[in-house]
Amino acid sequence: MESQADQITPASATAVSAPPRASAPAKPAAAVVETTADPPVNKMRRRIVWASIAGALTTFFLMFVRFFLPRSILEPSPIFRIGSPADYALGVDTKWQQQYRIWVTRTSDRLFVIYAVCTHLGCTPDWKASENKFKCPCHGSGYDSEGINFEGPAPRPMDRAKVTLDPEGQIVVDLGTLFKWPKGERNQFNDQDRGAYISV
Repeated sequence: MESQADQITPASATAVSAPPRASAPAKPAAAVVETTADPPVNKMRRRIVWASIAGALTTFFLMFVRFFLPRSILEPSPIFRIGSPADYALGVDTKWQQQYRIWVTRTSDRLFVIYAVCTHLGCTPDWKASENKFKCPCHGSGYDSEGINFEGPAPRPMDRAKVTLDPEGQIVVDLGTLFKWPKGERNQFNDQDRGAYISV
């Protein structure tokens, strides 16, 4: 007598076997994100910002470099020539006022250079030929033709620059050396040996 196990046919054996596994669910397709092109307005703003930053950095760099450069490079020399004594007639010559801020004054026996700065607050006086005097436009100080104060708040005469003659007979003016006449002190205008004036 055959047992039930012997009676199982191959077809039924397959029926009894474990059911097949279910396949894994399919992954959903990744969403495609499309980037939109940058609008022209944003590109223009970005360019302006970068240009501003570059301009500011360039300016700061130039300021930094300028700080360390000596200022004497841009300043004119305080020593210069103004011609020979024969080029000047008696009286006040104003042709160097704009360029060097000086007046050349010639008297009967001497030639000297007045530094055109009011001794009150540093304004540049005007030469009034009709009145034969210098008049400061700022506060009304008055000086005679030799730069000696006689009216207004100026406390002392205008300073005079050092003048010498070079080997060629040219007048050399040195604004680095000024002769003064402080109130109540010694008059330096007569120091010919130091260059306060040239005898003519």
